[in-house]
Amino acid sequence: MQLRLPPVKNSNPEWVKTVMKDFNTFLQDHANCERKASAFALSLVAKYPDRVEILKELIDTALEEMEHFRDVYEIMVARNVKLTHEIKEDLYIKNLLALLRHGRDERFLDRLLLGSVIESRGAERFKLIYEALPEGDLKKFYQRLWASEAKHGDVFIRMALVYFSEELVFKRLEELNTKEGEIIESLSLTPALH
Repeated sequence: MQLRLPPVKNSNPEWVKTVMKDFNTFLQDHANCERKASAFALSLVAKYPDRVEILKELIDTALEEMEHFRDVYEIMVARNVKLTHEIKEDLYIKNLLALLRHGRDERFLDRLLLGSVIESRGAERFKLIYEALPEGDLKKFYQRLWASEAKHGDVFIRMALVYFSEELVFKRLEELNTKEGEIIESLSLTPALH
């Protein structure tokens, strides 16, 4: 059952053209995003070790994101693309994190829901990449990632529903999803996931 909300605003069609023109730079950013996604799930384990009902799922999510990083890295090696020495600031993520509320429960809920919103955007964008790529292993890889990101969009909502009412979860999810649409439209087009 799909719980995630689709993005309120679709990605600009020019975004995928920007990525295709500089795919190696996109791969560097994609690798960084997978590392950060794994770290995000683990940070929730570290910040909320008392939320035992979701710890295994958070750990599994972190491991899956790290597997995606490994897979992207293998593609980079095959294309002779190096990892970046530093991970640049991601304005998309920075703007989303600014939406986090204060208060232990509010912040916990917002973190889980932002996880869903980010994964849903990733799924939308990986689908665009998959559709733009020629037939081959790279196309198949992005098709798999598209499905995985969509699944993660549901996972974070399922976790939120363990602790919060459906009404509260989906009301806040809609608010964050709307803000995400405004953020994505405000950013310039770069060969990056966000």
